[in-house]
Amino acid sequence: MKRYILLTLVLLAALLAACSSATSTRASPRTLTVMTHDSFAVSEQVIAKFQAQHNVTVQILASGDAVTAVNQAILNKDVPLADVFFGIDNTLLTRALDADILEAYASPLLSDIPAQFKLDEKQRVTPVDYGDVCLNYDKAYFAEHNLALPDSLEDLTAPEYANQLVVENPAASSPGLAFLLATVGHFGPQGYLDFWAELRANGVKVVEDWETAYYTEFSGSSGRGPYPLVVSYASSPPAEVIFAEEPPEEAPTGSVVAPDTCFRQIEFVAILRGSQNRDLAEAWVDFMLSPTFQNDVPMQMFVFPVNSRATLPAEFIEHAQLATQPATVAPEDITAHREEWIEAWSATMLR
Repeated sequence: MKRYILLTLVLLAALLAACSSATSTRASPRTLTVMTHDSFAVSEQVIAKFQAQHNVTVQILASGDAVTAVNQAILNKDVPLADVFFGIDNTLLTRALDADILEAYASPLLSDIPAQFKLDEKQRVTPVDYGDVCLNYDKAYFAEHNLALPDSLEDLTAPEYANQLVVENPAASSPGLAFLLATVGHFGPQGYLDFWAELRANGVKVVEDWETAYYTEFSGSSGRGPYPLVVSYASSPPAEVIFAEEPPEEAPTGSVVAPDTCFRQIEFVAILRGSQNRDLAEAWVDFMLSPTFQNDVPMQMFVFPVNSRATLPAEFIEHAQLATQPATVAPEDITAHREEWIEAWSATMLR
């Protein structure tokens, strides 16, 4: 009898140990690695909600600007650096698709996303946010000079807008490239260089990056620059209000959103081929489309959420303008001709 009791106790102890081990294993959080560009941002409480819900640690792998990050993902396709990639946009889309680094996934939340943002029929990428690159203007300057706003790209070559516009080099700047693409979309590949030559003759200023254009040369933000027109974002006016020491009732800047004067950038999330955490990767894609994440997007990355159920902050509703007819260039044409267009632009503008 004692032997039987002893054996029973030993078996019971072993069973309890096994159960304890299994419970401990289940409780150990897994790690999901999300590769992004350096401009990715999300509130701590938002990402904490995903981690708690799925018992996971989210590791954000910032990998440079969007171009650099996509190139890194392609170079490491055989041994992927992450499970998920965020930051592919429509100027880089076909480069990522052609490299075959992404796995298809159709999120159930895609039903809340307007068709205009769904650019891949095979659903290898899922849209997350969008923003318009537009001309921004200094409201005070135009009011003081009783000057009408330009209503088209052609207007920018008129004498009354001479020496008023600062733009970014498309070879070095994302908004600079977006504006170049707007001119290609409007004038066509055969006509955009003529427009740029006229801009040059009319005194356009070219700088290397957005920070220099907006904070040094533009008169509407810091007040230090001489140029009342700058290539920036449709979200720049609400940002002026949000970051002001004493938020004004009206943004000091505005956006020109006339037809074909803006270019719309759409950003996507995708599952990297070879992910070892496919279930968590799918959950993360779903999470980025959820109202929890989408409502966080405007104030974190100063872009617009794609989910039609998302809520915009008051500053965006009051001070942001979006183009109803942005200029368009097919992603495959961008991939095929981007470097050609940039080199031709450089020969025209920087010689």
